[in-house]
Amino acid sequence: MRLSLNKKSDVGNAFGSEFNPYLAARREWDERYGEIIIRARNWRFMAMLSAVVALVAVGGIVHLSTRSKVVPFVVALDSLGRTVAAGAADEATGTDEKLKKATLFAWIEDLRLVTSDAIAQRKAIDHVYAHLAMGSEAQAFVTAFYRGDPPQQRGQTQTVSIEVKSVLPNSERTYEIEWVETTHDLNGGILATDHWKGAFTIAINPPVEERLMRLNPLGIYITNAAWTKVL
Repeated sequence: MRLSLNKKSDVGNAFGSEFNPYLAARREWDERYGEIIIRARNWRFMAMLSAVVALVAVGGIVHLSTRSKVVPFVVALDSLGRTVAAGAADEATGTDEKLKKATLFAWIEDLRLVTSDAIAQRKAIDHVYAHLAMGSEAQAFVTAFYRGDPPQQRGQTQTVSIEVKSVLPNSERTYEIEWVETTHDLNGGILATDHWKGAFTIAINPPVEERLMRLNPLGIYITNAAWTKVL
């Protein structure tokens, strides 16, 4: 007589208890996938931690950016590229007074300059017109001056150097300037020394185009000009 055993009963007896298919499946699932789940949970935790750190860092940068203050630094150059003044622009009170004086200082030098160097003379004239308000009385006055005594023609026989003595404000927009002009022959000999005084009115219109920023970075324009020789 053959004795047959029930498979489930045999497995159950092997574990010392009755076989439970649910527990067996759960045990196998834990062994196979439990480690994967734990690893995924750890990765999620690290990702969340990294996101929190990134948010804190970004918040700190934004906080610093709101507290930072950028102060523009302006350099005034003459027509030959020489620095005549430099400093931080005061945005609260407009263009710094020293920079306005420096602009007028360089402008008078270029306006009255006479040189035998045609390129330097052209640059000086361009610099003068870059600081004249379009359609202003000053523009008409300077144009008449150049037509009546063209510096290019004078430069063929003589030169004129300029020494600005003072640039004094009469108000926020008007200035009185005194300078000395020394006329030389082409060999360097002094032909004459003359003292001049002029009155000038300016307007400030900060440039927004890159081309104008290069020509007149401070946006200082002469609107009225007049001068006379001091006897």
